[in-house]
Amino acid sequence: MPRFAANLTMMFNEVPFLERFAAARRAGFEAVEFLSPYEHPAEAVAGAAKAAGVGVVLHNVALGDFAGGERGLGALASRKADFDRAMEQGFAYATALGCPRLHVMCGRNREGAARETFVANLKAHAPRAAAAGIKLVIEPINSMDMPDYFLTDIDEAAAIIEEVGPEKVGLQFDIYHRQVQRGDIARAFERVLAYISHVQIADNPGRNEPGTGEIGWAHLFALMDRLGYRGWVGCEYKPAGNTEAGLAWRRKFAV
Repeated sequence: MPRFAANLTMMFNEVPFLERFAAARRAGFEAVEFLSPYEHPAEAVAGAAKAAGVGVVLHNVALGDFAGGERGLGALASRKADFDRAMEQGFAYATALGCPRLHVMCGRNREGAARETFVANLKAHAPRAAAAGIKLVIEPINSMDMPDYFLTDIDEAAAIIEEVGPEKVGLQFDIYHRQVQRGDIARAFERVLAYISHVQIADNPGRNEPGTGEIGWAHLFALMDRLGYRGWVGCEYKPAGNTEAGLAWRRKFAV
């Protein structure tokens, strides 16, 4: 059975962020992930995780001016200094939290995103990450939810990882984004399995919990087991109602 991590940005919104660690543990999760911890001091986030007895397995590098439309800086040559500062901050938080993965978002085409910039930035920061026991990960995101995002294709992501070095950078395989962008989830998962460092899930349409949409979860979870995927599966979905009430999908599909 896959190992599930609660995404505290989307789940357990019934309570404030620092209380969601304990809520996740009470619901049976041993690990958590989230998009951004930077609204809180690193020691406060680390303390909440430790007190709850959960591990932090993934968070994002800061995305730039999110309110202004930015969705990452990794492929933007004009924002290199800002990206380097964001990476410093990301490393500091990941170290304090004992978090082994940092998701690096690349930005949008209209902001000048370029493949060569993304590759160069990943190559520049990957050695430090590896020395600290941190794996950088990149994620294709569907162009309906995030129009103009630079990286939408899983095979392109795999090619970038191969160029930078699979031992330094991994793939964050988001099943929801793949379904919306192109479908054919199972064959894509098997094709890029060697690059996958983290998985995220949500059903489609709606981006709610498994079982609310069209995706065949029993088949996909069994596929992960059969292929030997042993990494974390982040529950990056929007609960259709109360978070805990919606967790019945774990008994239905993940057995």
